[in-house]
Amino acid sequence: MPRIVGKEYKDLLKRYITSQNEENLYFGQQFSREFIEKEISPEEVISIHKNALVDVFPDVPDKVLHSFDFLIEMMIHYGLALREHQSLIRKQEEIQMEMNVAAKVQDTLLKTKKPDFKELDIGFVTEPAKKINGDYIYFLNDNCSEASVAVADVMGKGIPAALCMSMIKFGMDSLRNENTSPCNALDIVNRIVEKSVDDSMFISMFYGKYDARDASFSYASAGHEPALHYKASEGKFVELNAKGLLLGVHKDVEYEEKSVILEEGDFIAMMTDGVTEIRTKQGFIDEEIIQSIMLEVKERSAQTIAETVYERLSQLQDFQLRDDFTIVIFKKE
Repeated sequence: MPRIVGKEYKDLLKRYITSQNEENLYFGQQFSREFIEKEISPEEVISIHKNALVDVFPDVPDKVLHSFDFLIEMMIHYGLALREHQSLIRKQEEIQMEMNVAAKVQDTLLKTKKPDFKELDIGFVTEPAKKINGDYIYFLNDNCSEASVAVADVMGKGIPAALCMSMIKFGMDSLRNENTSPCNALDIVNRIVEKSVDDSMFISMFYGKYDARDASFSYASAGHEPALHYKASEGKFVELNAKGLLLGVHKDVEYEEKSVILEEGDFIAMMTDGVTEIRTKQGFIDEEIIQSIMLEVKERSAQTIAETVYERLSQLQDFQLRDDFTIVIFKKE
């Protein structure tokens, strides 16, 4: 096959060298399709060109011919590298398609409805650093006087993180219509996660419940970032710490439960480490920066507070999130 193609190529090359007109150049461009159709490799094309050149110009210096041998060896390795590169691109495209599908499935399966609560203003922002979000928010409107929220963070990314989130949602769904305290809620979810999730995947979670009957906010934590309680009467923030092991580590875990009273103007800010561990060119930011941002807009709605924190901290990172970003605000009206 290369011999027949070589003869055709030699005749075409000879005509072009003789006349150098646009028509012969066009024929040359069209002829390249034959190389592709007959699966002739780049190094074989160079060899065909070399042989054709010798037939057309028998007196071609040996040094010139040796340069073609050098080029053939280069093209052999170039062809191997090109095929490997194209294979990697195809694999990346397949992975990207899978990630896009997983992200859509995650958005559909993990949707949660924010409670419409008269005495409590609720706002939140959750933004993934990549396609799949490793953070998760789940709201529970237990009854007309109680509203709960779970803020979770999977220590991992991609599709495995999305699968972990489905386990969390399954656990949270089982709590509906139950008068469950934060520590009991974490215990139930922990038992489900411990049975269903790989040992290499760990999940932190903060669970909070607001009770309008006494304006109390009870909470428990499974190794999660402490929430911040803004006390309007004192104009300062207090960390809400509670002891508790990460979800999925052990089956039997005791989760400490605490509570605070919310007064008018108070709010609770629950965050993942994508907020508290923001990194800039100068290093990690201080928590005081987050607090100062919230203080600037403390009189605004809960949603405005959450969005302002997101916008300001995104700006500090040149609008390039390095980790999933989630913040939830419960504000006493």
